[in-house]
Amino acid sequence: MRQHKVHRIGEVTIQKVLEQSLQNVPKSFVYPTAKPEEFEGIAARLAAVDLEDNQDDLVQSVHTWVVRTPRHLVLIDTGSGNHKQRPLNPLFHEQNIPFLERLRDEAGVDPADVDYVFNTHLHVDHSGWNTVIDNNRWVPTFPNARYVFPRREAEYYGSPASHNEVNVPSRGVFEDSVLPVIEAGLVDFIEPDGGHYLDIFRFIPTCGHSIGHMSIQLTWGNETAIFGGDVLHHPIQVLRPHLNTVFCEFPGDAAASRERILRQLADDHALYCATHFAGSSAGYVARTDHGYTWSYA
Repeated sequence: MRQHKVHRIGEVTIQKVLEQSLQNVPKSFVYPTAKPEEFEGIAARLAAVDLEDNQDDLVQSVHTWVVRTPRHLVLIDTGSGNHKQRPLNPLFHEQNIPFLERLRDEAGVDPADVDYVFNTHLHVDHSGWNTVIDNNRWVPTFPNARYVFPRREAEYYGSPASHNEVNVPSRGVFEDSVLPVIEAGLVDFIEPDGGHYLDIFRFIPTCGHSIGHMSIQLTWGNETAIFGGDVLHHPIQVLRPHLNTVFCEFPGDAAASRERILRQLADDHALYCATHFAGSSAGYVARTDHGYTWSYA
């Protein structure tokens, strides 16, 4: 497993650690409302890493961002986790992935050394490594960390309101990956309006993909990075911002949040750290006469 590039924002370093690659993902599954003509010519505007050899199916990624500031070690989003029971979501069911070994070998991260874990939202593939199994109990993977995530996400996914058809594949996530860290007293909640955390981070409300979804801005001097969570799933949405994924629970809000974050990325020339883009998963959005373009860093 190759070590991924280290990006720098001021005195902060950012490194991707892969949990798993997602191969042969049909566009029609991810973007079920898209019309065929909306994909015409789009392959030529994407990078080779974004598509399979057939130039049709998508390549995606599940990973964590390791962020080292001069004072703290931070993980942003934690993938899908091991040994989780996801019978209605076979991709993430009873996994056994050497992710913690990769964290150690590729990024020098020992779980006990992590100071903070940020979750942009609490879906199955963003919060799974919050916990590990120990003597048939789910316990915090990073025992010395503060876990930081939107309060609205926890309230919603911990309530019957979220037990609807859209969320069926993610059943059990709150119980095995969120509640144990809450019960351990390790959680700092971010209120719905977002706000600053640890001086250099700011949680930005980008609801729509999920009810309380937030992106996370990192600023050092005049340099900026944004960890987008699932406001964008694939570079296709940079080119076609109106397209929601099958996983977007509140489509109108999701599209509005996507447009706002694209505008900010272009205006600020911010490094965008995606959660599901392939390749380096980081890069830049630029504005054109007809929309936006994407380039990997």
